[in-house]
Amino acid sequence: MAKTKYQFNPESVSYEKVEINFKTRLVNVLKHMASSSVLAIFMVVVLFYFFGSPKERSLERENQRLINQYSLLNTKLQQVQTVLSDLEQRDDNIYRVIFEAEPIHSNIRRAGFGGVNRYKHLESMDNAELVISTTKKLDQVAKSLYVQTKSYDDVEEMVKNKFKMLSAIPAIMPLAIKDFGRISAGYGWRIHPIYKTRKFHDGMDFTGKIGTPIYATGDGVVKTVRKERGYGKKIVIDHGYGYTTIYAHLDSYRVRRGQKVKRGEIIGELGNTGISTGPHLHYEVRKGRKTLNPINYYFNDITAEEYDQMVAYAENTGQTMD
Repeated sequence: MAKTKYQFNPESVSYEKVEINFKTRLVNVLKHMASSSVLAIFMVVVLFYFFGSPKERSLERENQRLINQYSLLNTKLQQVQTVLSDLEQRDDNIYRVIFEAEPIHSNIRRAGFGGVNRYKHLESMDNAELVISTTKKLDQVAKSLYVQTKSYDDVEEMVKNKFKMLSAIPAIMPLAIKDFGRISAGYGWRIHPIYKTRKFHDGMDFTGKIGTPIYATGDGVVKTVRKERGYGKKIVIDHGYGYTTIYAHLDSYRVRRGQKVKRGEIIGELGNTGISTGPHLHYEVRKGRKTLNPINYYFNDITAEEYDQMVAYAENTGQTMD
């Protein structure tokens, strides 16, 4: 029921009933609705401004979770980089040192990624600095892992080659200890048996019976099988890796030129051919054009005591047999 309104009349000093027509009623209703709408809009604006909409609050929570995950990922990436750096140090300072290989240059390990605008598309994102930093670390880890993987491929190949090299390097005596009589001359300056002058002796002389088996001291390919002035019947084996061995004054051959031989394989027989004062084997070890002391390459089949005795005897002999 609508309330009846009264208005005070000062002339009659009494309250008189106020009649409200439809138009006035309509205007009052519209004013009331307008003020209510304005108040409601104001409250909604204030609520959203200070507290946000449910969707915004959900997005903010999601964004915070993403930020936390990026931060955690950054920490994990830092740990991965630390482990990777340790692997790189081992690779350069242990594995490659063992196989006499050059370390990988830091410019290759830390090479850049594209141009300056590689991450430009990320600059418009919220928390762009964090996102770009994480993306850069991921790129760096990926590149370093690729380089390290290729390096290990190289190391694996070097391991295979190292085994081949260890098989190829001269490492045994060219004839059995029981088969030679004595070392008639060692490596170094000696008196020539015929000219009686001081001359550098490039190898070692082993006396023995004619026909005594002579062995290849390392894996390789027979490079020379021929008779040569001074050396007599001579065999040269190319072991690869710069190493060659020479076996001279032989009585006969057991191999041919171009033949592959294994360490310990019989290649010929001891003799007395060429310029020689008695049956013996002249044996040389060379790397490139340089001759080496063969006594340093018998480490596979003699004991330390036998080696010491051989060194002492070789040093005390003053005259060669060729």
